[in-house]
Amino acid sequence: MCRLLCVHSPRPFLIEPHLEVFATIARDSREYQGHGWGCAWLEDGEWRRYHDIRPVWEDRHDRFGETTLLLAHARSAFRDEGIQVENNMPFGDGRHVFIFNGELRGVRIREQGRIGAEKIFNYIKRFDRGDMHEALERGLAVIEKRTRHVRAMNVIMASPERVHVSCRFAEDPDYFQLRARDDGDTRIVCSDPYPGTEEWARIDNGAVLTRELAGER
Repeated sequence: MCRLLCVHSPRPFLIEPHLEVFATIARDSREYQGHGWGCAWLEDGEWRRYHDIRPVWEDRHDRFGETTLLLAHARSAFRDEGIQVENNMPFGDGRHVFIFNGELRGVRIREQGRIGAEKIFNYIKRFDRGDMHEALERGLAVIEKRTRHVRAMNVIMASPERVHVSCRFAEDPDYFQLRARDDGDTRIVCSDPYPGTEEWARIDNGAVLTRELAGER
């Protein structure tokens, strides 16, 4: 039930303005999004990550500089459990970073991880044979088959070369359907449109999209 954000561009952009808007979205969400937050961004070709247990709207965003790729996550802990900074996304393994929003009931997979989202991240990576797009399609399909009910399962995973977005939901599309917008050469994917902006496209239910320099497939 969290909020997600991904911004990428071939040219560096300031991180702070996007986090300020994201904080407003999280603060004004109909579901409480104050169980901590985190972000990951590219700096000199390497991932940097930041996590804080405070709500994103109570933290400072002027500590961040510029990047070409940003992911952010505001957490709404399931049943208010596991509220620890270690459980805040983005999760990462040095190459990929991962953020998740959704609710799954009756999941029958065995995987390492502190919380369900981290288990999903690790499980998807089992299917990676050099093509994370395919790994996402295969891994999420297996998870869906082994889950009694998938209310929603939205994933954004990124490496320094490409961004993968998967959108799946069984109910409440106004809340769970991801939106995307191109602002010049900057691509924004978010759980909600930025306030005061237009031309946001809804990402199709069941879609797995990959964006890189060569385009989207």
